[in-house]
Amino acid sequence: MSIRELVIPTPRELTTKPRRSDQIFRGIVTVGGMASLVILGLIALFLSLKGIHILREEKFNFITSSKWEVITDDTGSIAESSFGIGAMLVGTFLCALIAIIVGVPIAVLSALYLTFYAKGAAKKILVSLIDLMAAFPSLLYGFWGFFIFMSSAEYWAKLLNKYFGFIPFFKVPAPIFERSPFIAGLVLAIMIIPIVTSISREIFDQTPLDRIQAAYALGASKLAMIRAVVIPYGRGGVIGGAMLGLGRAMGETVAVYTVLNVVYQINWQVLFGAGGNVASLILLKFGEAGPYEVDALMAAGLILFVLTLFVNAAADLLITRFGGKGR
Repeated sequence: MSIRELVIPTPRELTTKPRRSDQIFRGIVTVGGMASLVILGLIALFLSLKGIHILREEKFNFITSSKWEVITDDTGSIAESSFGIGAMLVGTFLCALIAIIVGVPIAVLSALYLTFYAKGAAKKILVSLIDLMAAFPSLLYGFWGFFIFMSSAEYWAKLLNKYFGFIPFFKVPAPIFERSPFIAGLVLAIMIIPIVTSISREIFDQTPLDRIQAAYALGASKLAMIRAVVIPYGRGGVIGGAMLGLGRAMGETVAVYTVLNVVYQINWQVLFGAGGNVASLILLKFGEAGPYEVDALMAAGLILFVLTLFVNAAADLLITRFGGKGR
């Protein structure tokens, strides 16, 4: 066959233009992402419009004071008002801190067990249960904490007060241990464990196999491999999951309202049955509040919204700072 008889194919045109299916998918993803940002912005705008005048009137006292009072005259008009969420902010941070201290270590250990120790059907069942627990409504956690868990948690609180009562954090001014920030924090810890466990497990599953095999080849045990390879690689994901759990713990409403005795005073004694958080304050007051007090509740929601955004921003910074990929 001569060269003239060869059929030379037409050169294929090289282009960087994406296919129509890729363009459609990119458009759908872009619209979905922008929609979430638009909804978030509208929520912030609504809270700002409703509550900004309360913040202007109360100024910094809205954050530092702990007095929430509305006095009306005989005609039903507001004669005097004072709004402050200082005690509720303290309770929010206390409950969330207890939830993180208790819940995150348990979640990380659970994720490590599911990833490297559980096998076969047991692993599938446990993973399904963890994912199912993450979808439970908070009302169920609140009822379970109030009717079942509170008695056991009260016994633990008494033990802590007996042996560590010399620490101001664990002092109790009166023998009231029910519905305390400690119990609310434990309920929140149980609520965030499935979320942090699922995120940590997904991160641990992505650990490069060559690093794991290299650790075993050097004679490392499974525990040594986890410490040297898995934990450093998944550190950023664990921090992100913990901050996500912290955000949910700070914004939880029904579960905290069910197991916590809402009192308008700053309480640093976590075992004492008095406290509250911003979300439970909004739930407690919203049903009986007038239009002016509703605006104050919207201002409290705006503060909680800003705190949640701050937590997410801190999570990004921590992941960037400590999210190394191991050795």
